[in-house]
Amino acid sequence: MNLFAGLEKFGFKSTEEVDLFAEEKSSAKEAGEEVEKKAEEPKEEEFLLEKSIRCIVCDKVFKTKVVKSGKAKRLEPDPDLRPRHLYIDTLKYDVSSCPYCGYTALNRFFEHLTSAQIKLVKEQVCSNFKAGVQSTNPTNDYDKAIEMHKLSLLNAMVKKAKTSEKAYNCLIISWLMRGKIETLDPSNSEEKEKIESLRKEEETFYEQAYDGFIKAISTEMFPICGMDSSTMDYLLAVMSMHFKKYDIASKSLANVITSPSASRKIKDKALELKEEIIKELKQKK
Repeated sequence: MNLFAGLEKFGFKSTEEVDLFAEEKSSAKEAGEEVEKKAEEPKEEEFLLEKSIRCIVCDKVFKTKVVKSGKAKRLEPDPDLRPRHLYIDTLKYDVSSCPYCGYTALNRFFEHLTSAQIKLVKEQVCSNFKAGVQSTNPTNDYDKAIEMHKLSLLNAMVKKAKTSEKAYNCLIISWLMRGKIETLDPSNSEEKEKIESLRKEEETFYEQAYDGFIKAISTEMFPICGMDSSTMDYLLAVMSMHFKKYDIASKSLANVITSPSASRKIKDKALELKEEIIKELKQKK
């Protein structure tokens, strides 16, 4: 149909076919392409910066990758408080490792060593450490992160760190393995085998973390690894439920729910978990 039939008398030539919204469609398409371009996923290295650190053990300066403050957007954490961020797993950068002597520790503990601990690290870590080729990759993959955190755990054991530090190391390693599993495809037979192997190792470190935290709360003062008593009780409740230790889970949740200092948010989480435990126990009867 000729939309402009009858306008010939005004001097406008009539055409049989016309796309009335051609310009709008073109503009909309261009706008859509622009939005799509803007929404393109940022690269992981955009969230990072290199920080120079002086090793407290060998006194040499090295560079380590850290997450830019406030750059990564927080997402809802896992039930056991494993942190999640949009486009990046910040846990991969929660450790510093000296490439010269091998001293490695979680960032929050790296600079806190006594003279006796420095001596132990020099004798048992530095004397055996073989410096490898330093990576030129702009980011840490999960394998590299797990390797560094295991080295951190070894150092923690050597320097006779607090039980909580070793437990926290184990917890982060288990979280990193969980993160790596999420990047694998279970429908791929080769990757399925990797997933099964990682799950076993994740479970081993998770259990070590749990045992360590149970011991730490009876021997150490709060805050423990940056966690107050309510946060630790909630974490232990989630981990206890994972290991089917419902009595410990219930006791830990009661501590959170009745605590005058616990936030409303964590109390609500505790109440939700309490309902899950009740439901699970009813199903077992």
